[in-house]
Amino acid sequence: MANVIIISAPSGAGKTSLVKDLLSKVDNIQVSISHTTRLPRPGEVDGIDYYFVDSVKFNEKDAHGDFLESADVFGNQYGTSISKVQNLLDSGIDVILEIDWQGAEQVMKKINTKSIFIIPPSIKSLEERLNSRAQDSDEVIKKRMNQAKSEISHYENYDYLIVNDDFDKASLELQSIIHSLRLETAIQKEQQKNILNELIG
Repeated sequence: MANVIIISAPSGAGKTSLVKDLLSKVDNIQVSISHTTRLPRPGEVDGIDYYFVDSVKFNEKDAHGDFLESADVFGNQYGTSISKVQNLLDSGIDVILEIDWQGAEQVMKKINTKSIFIIPPSIKSLEERLNSRAQDSDEVIKKRMNQAKSEISHYENYDYLIVNDDFDKASLELQSIIHSLRLETAIQKEQQKNILNELIG
């Protein structure tokens, strides 16, 4: 039995870096690769960071019910493939969905999930991080800042909340949540059935 773990955050909160660090330190966990209509950023690779598709292809897949969730974010469409998530779960691999609150809301209505929201320590630090990335125009950064408060206001819909002030501390907290989920009785009952059968007959 594997988990679907939703991780959301406003842009610039450090979600991508924390997830990357998590994957390097915890086994049997992968990020679901989303489909998107946005253009690749420098260094991004199709099939590794995202499946980059045009809006026609995206809408075809959406119309066929191929997505567990889909959302329009800053004028670009994003979607999570149902079949790709299910294939990972069937292999016993925990699946991370890096999606916004809109997508999370859709997924939570359809399947059992655990969810984590990551926030920055302040609005000032969020703006500094967005500017230091040097990936977006001033106009896009302004849009992201305007939407940040709205996005963060949905934190109460999530199971866990992490403040990414100290990266190492936040990373350890994220790892701790994953390890804790794997120790839930329903999961351990399946994984440790041989031991349990011996102990209680």
